[in-house]
Amino acid sequence: MRVIRAVHAAIALTAMTGFAQSANPLPPNTVMLSQMMRELSTEPEFTEAFLAQIEGGKRQGGALMTPALIDHLRKLIVGKDWSGLDRFPGWTMSEITPTIGVVGHLVSERDSHQYLDVGPYPLASGGTFVDFRQPSTLPDFKASDVPMQLGYGVSRTDGPSPLAAQHAESQRLAYALNRLAANDLDGVPAAQALWSDGRTPTTPQGLIEAIAATGQTVTVTDSRFFANFGHLHWNGHDVMMPFFLNTQIVVPGTNRPLLVPVSHAEYEWHIRGPLLNADVSFYFGIDGKAEFRTMDELDQQWVMKRDAHTYTGADAIEVTRLAGQVLQTYMRLHKAHPAIAFGGYYAFGVCQDVVAAIELKMTGKDTLFPNTADNRLFLDPRDAEINDLIRRLPKDRDGTPPAVERVFASQPVGSSAPELATVTVPGLGADLVAVHAAWVAGTLQRTESPLHRRLRLLMLGVALVGAIALVWYLIRRKYNA
Repeated sequence: MRVIRAVHAAIALTAMTGFAQSANPLPPNTVMLSQMMRELSTEPEFTEAFLAQIEGGKRQGGALMTPALIDHLRKLIVGKDWSGLDRFPGWTMSEITPTIGVVGHLVSERDSHQYLDVGPYPLASGGTFVDFRQPSTLPDFKASDVPMQLGYGVSRTDGPSPLAAQHAESQRLAYALNRLAANDLDGVPAAQALWSDGRTPTTPQGLIEAIAATGQTVTVTDSRFFANFGHLHWNGHDVMMPFFLNTQIVVPGTNRPLLVPVSHAEYEWHIRGPLLNADVSFYFGIDGKAEFRTMDELDQQWVMKRDAHTYTGADAIEVTRLAGQVLQTYMRLHKAHPAIAFGGYYAFGVCQDVVAAIELKMTGKDTLFPNTADNRLFLDPRDAEINDLIRRLPKDRDGTPPAVERVFASQPVGSSAPELATVTVPGLGADLVAVHAAWVAGTLQRTESPLHRRLRLLMLGVALVGAIALVWYLIRRKYNA
């Protein structure tokens, strides 16, 4: 009897968590969000401080915490639904999309230039603005300005990664690339950088080309991670906090949908040589900025990382050019829509849209999920190249089931069974292995989307009403006869 009860309990736990059970241990010094909240949820002050911090977002975030999502998160915590918390929110894209637009009226207008970080190189000034013959005078690595201590042993500081040693040079390069990309914007005077051999590039690709021409190694990667929208630490442990999406794919042998953490995607430039050692990234973030950034904060182990594509030589220069074009496109979007909700995040797309657009140009394919950009906003003829790429991307706003290839290509591991099994999010590896095997075998099944479910119920309701009306008509006819 004990064995039977244990089996039933395991089945129930699997049904509740939305995952198969996994033998894979958590990474060292890592705990689930539910473990932390189970102990701290009795402290109302902490719960509210935690929710306020999550709503504010941070760096790679990857998830837009709308009021509806924050309310859902609060209900899970207050209701002590720990299994639900570890697969938060588990919604389809069609369930998330309606929560975005309802808050547009809460957002005040901002100068579009506030969506570009150029440091000490103002957009109002032209001419030579930076001299790479001299060492960077910018400060060394400093932790994020987000309030760090939430109390009860909880903090939101990731600290420096090994790349932080060259932060001053990386930050100068990021600012310089942003300033050069702004040269074609309305009202911004032309500016140029001064490279070590006397070249004066006026575009991001020109600067990278000059760097490469003087013996530096330039490698650009299309890098993919699990998005960490918490960046939490508790008593010295990393807190695993993904943001799960319902892919509308059935996990074989179950009636559960495959839930996958939202990925974060970015392009990364790694430069090494006698004249410059620097590392910068480019993506469209939850701060509403599509720009070059430093990338020297430490990632928690569970987010993992996979370089889907690597570019060198002329291809690295072309990716840089496209990134500069994306920056201009998004700056013009901000100018055209200054009061858009959340700084355009979601409406202009998420980090995946920008990376997928460049991937489409470079490889002829786009392999990221989800993409959310509203095609109707990409109209400026000056941005025809990027507008066309964005429009050609498959969109997930309405909950159309994503191509399975995009789901797997967004993961921070390869698609072979051994690689998928290394995922440390509990149960996810086993689900990915099972779904991938069914996909290859041609036996994969889809779940019913919320829209289809509503339409089916509506049709059943109409049919039922019609049947009742027919029966009533026949009864009245017989009675009257």
